[in-house]
Amino acid sequence: MRIPYTGPLPPPVILPRNANTPTGAIYALSAFLSAPSRENLRPSAQARHPQTVLLTGAGISVASGLADYRGTAGTYTLNKAYRPVYYNEFIHNHEARKRYWARSFIGWTHLYKAKPNHAHMAIKELGSLGFVSSVITQNVDSFHPIAHPELETLELHGYLRFLVCVHCRSHVRRSQFQKDLSRLNPAWATFLAEMLEAGALDTENPEERRRRGLKTNPDGDIDLPGASYSTFRYPACPTCLGNPPLLADGSLSRVETDEDGAWSPTSTAGVLKPAVIMFGESIPETVKAAAEEAIDHANRILVIGSSLATYSAWRLVKRAKESGLPIGILNIGGVRGEEVLLSGVRADGDGSLGVRCSQSAEKILPRVVEVLSSNKLLQNGNTQIKPSRYN
Repeated sequence: MRIPYTGPLPPPVILPRNANTPTGAIYALSAFLSAPSRENLRPSAQARHPQTVLLTGAGISVASGLADYRGTAGTYTLNKAYRPVYYNEFIHNHEARKRYWARSFIGWTHLYKAKPNHAHMAIKELGSLGFVSSVITQNVDSFHPIAHPELETLELHGYLRFLVCVHCRSHVRRSQFQKDLSRLNPAWATFLAEMLEAGALDTENPEERRRRGLKTNPDGDIDLPGASYSTFRYPACPTCLGNPPLLADGSLSRVETDEDGAWSPTSTAGVLKPAVIMFGESIPETVKAAAEEAIDHANRILVIGSSLATYSAWRLVKRAKESGLPIGILNIGGVRGEEVLLSGVRADGDGSLGVRCSQSAEKILPRVVEVLSSNKLLQNGNTQIKPSRYN
């Protein structure tokens, strides 16, 4: 289940100690990713993948202009009153859905225009070089499958690019849903157009956004202080509308709309939700099993841009720890339980058996690619080093 951890996080303890600078972090991470398999790993791990599985969080997308949860400019850091809509609230409360879709309507344009950053592209290169076997991401922005479609990505918490009907399970593209929201809410559409014209949604600076009365949140929505969501309308599931499904008791559901096609609260089906795992919602067993298999068949795990504040992510790293896998963490700020996860990692080591860095993934990972690429060229007898593609 996706449940946020609200307790205080410990300050990061950099390991090895020389990873406290960008250069030190680059070489420690390079040593971690290129280290040979350890003998105490289960046979399946050695047989399947001598590489690293990555677990990424919202912090990796900050450089793309998206908010994170607990970074220096994160939602929980700057907006202490922030409370996401929980799954049961969304499913059972028409007013909660109005609030969610109104805020998401405003925030979607920025998320839709955002692109993967250098960190995502560096991961693509790490996969091509053979150092990364797969990616497990908590993010719902689809940046990983866009940046490296050939490198397997498991989207642990789903994705925002589609909606799913909670009754018939059919999917609707978010781009089409956004058009429907605009049609059903002309005043909101005018407001959004005015903000876009004024450039209020163009800035990636959270301070500038707050000065303009906007609070951006990690899952693509924007909070507008003082706004009333009561008149906001959203469409019904088109599949349910044409073919009402049976309810759990075997009776035929009822899907009704107003004259413009907006979902009516007299309906008993036809509710669309984002195809993400909302807070308080359980992750499908198939996704959980796939994530566990990726951990079990890897040589080591590297956490990037995540404080592991949700149990669904933390349990995967805990599983890796219990299996004896070396653990690396590249995250600005504290990480849940990191003192336990990194226990036994020597402060005077080289990073090959574990690493903890508090640096920007967008700045560090491309340099790690350069080091590892250079090392491979030298091992193959090629002394001509290619210039950086990230300069």
